[in-house]
Amino acid sequence: MKLLFSLIAALSFVGFSSGAIAEECPRGTLDKQYCDLNNDLVADLPLDESKWADPDTIIFSYTPVEDPAVYAKVWDGFIDHMANVTGKKVLFFPVQSYAAQYEAMRSGRLHIAGVNTGGNPVAVSCAGLVPFAMMASKDGSFGYEMEIIVPADSAIKSPDDLKGKTLAFTSPTSNSGFKAPSAILKSSFGLVADKDFKTTFSGKHDNSILGVANKDYEAAVANSVLKRMLDRKVVDASQYRSIYKSQTFPTTGYGHAHNLHPTVAAKVKQAFFTFPWEGSDLQAEFKKEGRFVGIHHKSDWAVIRQIDAANGVSYDCK
Repeated sequence: MKLLFSLIAALSFVGFSSGAIAEECPRGTLDKQYCDLNNDLVADLPLDESKWADPDTIIFSYTPVEDPAVYAKVWDGFIDHMANVTGKKVLFFPVQSYAAQYEAMRSGRLHIAGVNTGGNPVAVSCAGLVPFAMMASKDGSFGYEMEIIVPADSAIKSPDDLKGKTLAFTSPTSNSGFKAPSAILKSSFGLVADKDFKTTFSGKHDNSILGVANKDYEAAVANSVLKRMLDRKVVDASQYRSIYKSQTFPTTGYGHAHNLHPTVAAKVKQAFFTFPWEGSDLQAEFKKEGRFVGIHHKSDWAVIRQIDAANGVSYDCK
């Protein structure tokens, strides 16, 4: 399966003239106009300073949502803070689709963007996004992990032991309850759903966890719901055992265009990491979050690239 990145042919690619196409250099999955000399999997700042972008107005967009106008208000306080820190005018740019967001950054019309988890590798490879921040709780924790749990007295000790057994997922359309865990089992352990092990669907994580606790299921996929059920004493830690825990799945990643002037980029990062959350519209909207934390695309999105690879996804910029 190919992940196609469609660009409108009429775009003039402002800020990326034909002379901006990078000469032969290490680039991995990045489009041919980018280089990755330091192997951090994101586009390097152009060596030619004339290609650095130093806009009078910084354009910022958040990942596409059903009602962009509502989110524009949510981000108002943050936009004002970024304007104060950078000394530049900052505008919120509502986007209607992921492709439109990537096109805008690739063409030089978008400088800062919040890109959803699955779209980050595409934006990095095809639009030159350089992710640097992510929302987190006040203690710095973020995202969630996928676990595989079994009854405490089960003979299953590791994912390899699932062969021939039945694993409970939540639903076929769930990323955390089916897509991600089945991709990880395939890529890391060579186990293919309904070939190497049988599948059943519980409907939701609560049912899966209770099913293992009550020995109705041989094994099940769980996520952060498990901790909440433990806190509420719905299940007891003595009833189950974890045989696998994934890396942390990241959330929306915020990044800047690869050619943003380094002085401007530094001030933009300062704005993210000094934003006062307490009492803000952002805090009211994202109730579990309380700060921005730094991220590294190479390590923090490794699990997402692993899932894409297992599902046959490639980052073709067409």
